[in-house]
Amino acid sequence: MDFSKILEDKETEKIEFKSSLSEKRQIGETVSAFSNNSGGEIFVGINDDAEIIGVTIGSRTLEDLANYIISNTDPHVYVSIKVKSVDNKDVIVIEVPESGEKPLFFRGRAYIRMGRTNQTLRVAQLREFIENGRYSISWDEKVYDMASLEDIDENKVKWFLENAESERNRDIDSKTHVKEALNKLDLLKDDSLTNAALLLFGKNPQKFFLQSITKCARFRGTETIDFDDMKVFDGNIFDQREDALNFVMKHIERSVTVKGTERVEKFEYPPEAIREAITNAICHRDYQINSMFRYVYLMIDLKFGAVVHYREH
Repeated sequence: MDFSKILEDKETEKIEFKSSLSEKRQIGETVSAFSNNSGGEIFVGINDDAEIIGVTIGSRTLEDLANYIISNTDPHVYVSIKVKSVDNKDVIVIEVPESGEKPLFFRGRAYIRMGRTNQTLRVAQLREFIENGRYSISWDEKVYDMASLEDIDENKVKWFLENAESERNRDIDSKTHVKEALNKLDLLKDDSLTNAALLLFGKNPQKFFLQSITKCARFRGTETIDFDDMKVFDGNIFDQREDALNFVMKHIERSVTVKGTERVEKFEYPPEAIREAITNAICHRDYQINSMFRYVYLMIDLKFGAVVHYREH
């Protein structure tokens, strides 16, 4: 990345500078604007005069920023967040892709990039997006007409509701009938199952989506493509996540120490970072591509213990 060229050109239709993470709202607006255009990059730690001032990065800074962007955009956008050291100062680089589902909203408003500024999308512009077919339903929201409630694993729905009730304070009773529960979870449309319902709670999701599997492999070294172990996991994506996590945990180093009467395990890599990486890979994958030869490569920043980037091939 040629920072000298970026600083020379200053802000453009595809480049935005932010002094610090205190400008989160403006960062979110720019994410929406870039997504609704052809993408772009946001540099946090560079002021309006193109001076590198840097940012302070804590243990959860990148993770919190990624979660803030995801939770405040609709449809959710998954950006790539990296840290670059320039003149011994840390600069956060947020790479924003063009959205395939326009317009993309941030906190209920959609923005468009006009030169070096973000402009709120007006009603007439929104109408143009819709008329041109650029406002679409995401794949996971689409219904699968050939599936029925018989294809849903009731026990898995009950398991989810019990966990959601205790961990996320959702107000859906675990004894709720499956159809009603799926309705409340927005997984039914006009009594038809959505693709997401089948991926999450299907008895056999691969009956409908052959590509919905998870492959895990342990490479032997870094120079050759040889495997010490490889497994293929199917079933619903909750089970796939746990199977993949167990596979990774089986192959990483760990140490055990005893402090008083307490046994403490220390892992080679942070288990929560691994869990988040696997969750991101499974949830963010493009399931509409009908191929089992698609791979999601994950990059975990072990220094900060956060998933900062993933890309699909």
